Amino acid sequence: MNLTILYEDNHLIAVCKKAGDIVQGDKTEDKPLVEFVKDYIKKKYKKPGDVYLGVIHRIDRPVGGVIIFARTSKALSRMNLKFQDKSIQKVYWAIVENSLPDEEGRLTHYLKKNEVKNKSRAYDNEVKGSKKSELDYKLMGRSKNYFYTEIKPLTGRHHQIRVQLSTIGCPIKGDVKYNGHRTNRDGSIHLFARSLSFEHPVTKEPIVINARPPKDDPLWGEMFKLMTTMKD
Repeated sequence: MNLTILYEDNHLIAVCKKAGDIVQGDKTEDKPLVEFVKDYIKKKYKKPGDVYLGVIHRIDRPVGGVIIFARTSKALSRMNLKFQDKSIQKVYWAIVENSLPDEEGRLTHYLKKNEVKNKSRAYDNEVKGSKKSELDYKLMGRSKNYFYTEIKPLTGRHHQIRVQLSTIGCPIKGDVKYNGHRTNRDGSIHLFARSLSFEHPVTKEPIVINARPPKDDPLWGEMFKLMTTMKD
């Protein structure tokens, strides 16, 4: 696997996960991203024996974007705390099938996970076993058939962005699990972890890590051009 390294120091390493890759091992027994990154570190630094690499967070298999790993146990524990206390800012890009209810807003639902189906359901009010789920969205533009959206999740629930957008009638392109009209040919969905922003767990410096969506996808290419033009 050719890795796209986004950030690297003695404590952390971030890569751009491709849609279809798994972060950690699962029942498929496919080689996970964490093992490929270990191979990269072992080769680059000529490390003997096993390489330590801590998994800090995960994103869904059909989703691409920024994934960060810890190269030390100290960095792992401190980054875990940052995710728990919501001091890490996450930005996602989503291409959805229908227009959002407003130009920008906040979605609040209560999500309950079905372990058997590996699927979550959103409720307007709290139900037994549910967890509060919030995200901010902003409509950034549109193509002929789709709508370009920036998402900032405020919580980190199972399939949160996917189920919340679907619940308001705006399924993500390709996400048939959550009411998308048809699958993408490569099995991906048009949801991308664009950036992570946080204070470095050791040096305390502000860190912003951005990933670029696939260049060979016309819709992602158009959204990337739109978003970068808007930032200039």
